[in-house]
Amino acid sequence: MIAHAVTISLLAAAAAGRAAVPAAPDSSIVIRVNQVGYLPDAPKVAVACGLDSTRATRVTRTFIVRDASGRTVYGPKKVVSSGSFGPCQRTWRLDFSELRKPGRYRVAAFGVTSRELRVDAHAYDGGADTLLNYMREQRSGWNPLIGDSVHTHDGMVVDDSGHAVKAISVSGGWHDASDYLQYVTTSANATYMMLLAYRDHREAFGDDFDGRGAAGKNGIPDVLDEARHGLEWLLRMFPNYSEMYNQIADDRDHTYFDLPWTDSSDYGWGKGKERPVYPCTGKPQGLFGYKNRSTGLASTAGKYTSAFALGAQLYGDVDSTLADTLRRHALIAYTVGDTYRGVCQTAPGRAPYFYEEANWVDDMELAAAEVYALTGDRMILGRAVSYAEDEPVTPWMGADTARHYEWFPWYNNGHYETWRAALGPGIKREMEEYYRRGIEAVVARAHNGFRVGIPFIWCSNDLMTAFATQAMLYRQMTGDQRYREYEQAAVDWLLGTNPWGTSMVIGWPNDGVWARDPHSAVARDLGVEKLRGGLLDGPVYRSIFLNLKGISLHDADEYAPFNTGFIVYHDDIGDYSTNEPIMDGTASLVYLISGYALEGTTCEQRSDSCVSSLASDGSAPRKRRRGN
Repeated sequence: MIAHAVTISLLAAAAAGRAAVPAAPDSSIVIRVNQVGYLPDAPKVAVACGLDSTRATRVTRTFIVRDASGRTVYGPKKVVSSGSFGPCQRTWRLDFSELRKPGRYRVAAFGVTSRELRVDAHAYDGGADTLLNYMREQRSGWNPLIGDSVHTHDGMVVDDSGHAVKAISVSGGWHDASDYLQYVTTSANATYMMLLAYRDHREAFGDDFDGRGAAGKNGIPDVLDEARHGLEWLLRMFPNYSEMYNQIADDRDHTYFDLPWTDSSDYGWGKGKERPVYPCTGKPQGLFGYKNRSTGLASTAGKYTSAFALGAQLYGDVDSTLADTLRRHALIAYTVGDTYRGVCQTAPGRAPYFYEEANWVDDMELAAAEVYALTGDRMILGRAVSYAEDEPVTPWMGADTARHYEWFPWYNNGHYETWRAALGPGIKREMEEYYRRGIEAVVARAHNGFRVGIPFIWCSNDLMTAFATQAMLYRQMTGDQRYREYEQAAVDWLLGTNPWGTSMVIGWPNDGVWARDPHSAVARDLGVEKLRGGLLDGPVYRSIFLNLKGISLHDADEYAPFNTGFIVYHDDIGDYSTNEPIMDGTASLVYLISGYALEGTTCEQRSDSCVSSLASDGSAPRKRRRGN
């Protein structure tokens, strides 16, 4: 899977006039690019990674860009030395941002070339819909992959002692990752992000599937269908004021590594039968040797509120009955959160791993902003501003590390929604400043060849997506372009401009380098193509990989030369820390990628330099698909 360097440049002829001779390819240097492509007016930077610090000292310090026919169309330009990073003893940035003409190109330097790349206003067309493929595969309840329902017995409410309280019908929603646990924490945020993507970028989505996820148009954009699947599950998990549930199943699920429709987990009621449903109690939970640190209900109640409130706004003209139900539940959930402040963390089982969310004011800020949009109550908008002041910057930004999901969601959409709702310039400037401070904190750590400044904790790709999204929103809110390079670098990292030269999205682009052996029973038994569109966890600090329980590589590490630094990534089914697709990260990426697709349209309409000559599949240009 590691692309081999290919020689395309010639050494300069000696002054005496000797004929030029081909340079021997340097196998210790690779050039990484965004495999999906670059919008014409976006920054475009390839990164050369040198694994041996003593090499590349006697060759030219310039690079060129060649088109598909081999003709030099840009350069020679100077490479910019950018120090070391991870396994790369030396890095160089090869900036060809001035190249705006649509086409297919390769970057050449140090006697090696990159893989082919695209410059195209339509580079991101269909990308968000590709991500939705993974969301459909993750469905619990009715699953279109098999055309049948899974986990139909969910579930049995348990108290903090583990005693069964009552049965409740809560089948539905999405499996969190390659295991089959289900969390409101991540699912409500995923639902919100898809609703937000529809509200802000609806023209980026098509209609190729019906509400059940089966192939066939139903007159509704697929992103809205998928969000509805989440909303309907959330309504079951929050039936009334006195019952707010947060989780289905626990890590007893991990006893077996099987398919969701043959799930053998036994929680005391028989294999494949009822799974435990954990209520929000505001107290520490955990039935075995470990407990979380829950202190209240606001983190979960806030997430319920924002998903319900935005859903009520968007479904008003589509399904008035559903919109009314969502409105009522949004107002109740907001009251619960405002009354029972604190965090409602997920519950561990027999292992010490759970989502250690430690903040809740970001959830309540977003909740208040969406309730204001729903009701027009200015007192609620004031509450949103007050919550924003309590946590202006999401705390992981600028930090070296954090606990698992300690500061989730990874960026605060509440600032953006409060900015949109603000009645005067003062509050708008305040929200812009909060975003700027967070971006600056990450940028301050990004003085490396890849221009990345996130901590490489578990699910680092979530953080990379969050940073890029916050930077994109800030740029759109203010017109300030100073962080555009870092925003693009985060997107590029996710799509191939990383030491391993792999896209972190399974199956995208189709002809790219991406995980073939992810941590997934579905991929193992049915083929990796079934997970197309899934965002992987991403690289982690070596220290995290070495200290997690139950990790062992099943095959020789094909990325071994690139796993010698402080971060590691393995395309191996045995590595659940870097190579497992994740539902919440995928849903968040839907918003970012649909935004880039829409920017491509804007670019195309604004300037002749943005006119695309190629569609995503290499065919002639086409009209962008429009959602209803």
